[in-house]
Amino acid sequence: MVKDKKNVDKEYSAKDIQVLEGLEPVRKRPGMYIGNTSKEGLHHLIWEIVDNSIDEAIAGYCDRIEITLYKDGFVSVEDNGRGIPVEKHEKTGKSALETVLTILHAGGKFERNKGYKVAGGLHGVGASVVNALSSDFVAQVYRDGNIYEQRYKIGIPQGEVKVVGKTNKIGTKISFKADNTIFTTTEYSLRRILSHLRQQAYLTKQVRIIINDFRN
Repeated sequence: MVKDKKNVDKEYSAKDIQVLEGLEPVRKRPGMYIGNTSKEGLHHLIWEIVDNSIDEAIAGYCDRIEITLYKDGFVSVEDNGRGIPVEKHEKTGKSALETVLTILHAGGKFERNKGYKVAGGLHGVGASVVNALSSDFVAQVYRDGNIYEQRYKIGIPQGEVKVVGKTNKIGTKISFKADNTIFTTTEYSLRRILSHLRQQAYLTKQVRIIINDFRN
């Protein structure tokens, strides 16, 4: 039976409209971004970070991607691409790295003739979603002879981007630990990862994908 319209109007008002900011929508409704919070969604975190590296490979800037599973639940994805920019972003006032990792729909995949001509993943959403759904997240960028690092907890920066060392490498390394308050399981399947990444290697020419499992 339909309620009286006058009473409905009184029940439903502006105070019922929620405005979620930053990465809060991802933690409120993770299924909208990664499908679910079980095994499929858990592994989707890896796919999103790997897709960013694959995009670098497709663009011709990366030929090596290394994924490592650790005993403590961390996963790292490292590539030898260009490295995420770390300088200040004009529009956000934050570093480009923090912008990419904390703002939905921020990335280099929207301007066709600039960042990437072809791209997979969630188009500027993937890395920030993984950050939001991780209890701990560490981004390291190898550029200009320096190692830049920024740490996060559930998507919240724990400090500014800082130089933590010197290097001859170029690329990006993302390490994250899935939040066990979000996911029903945090146990990764090596078989599932191998199967998915074999397909990626087959579809992406001239890229070598290495997988390390240090859990056992």
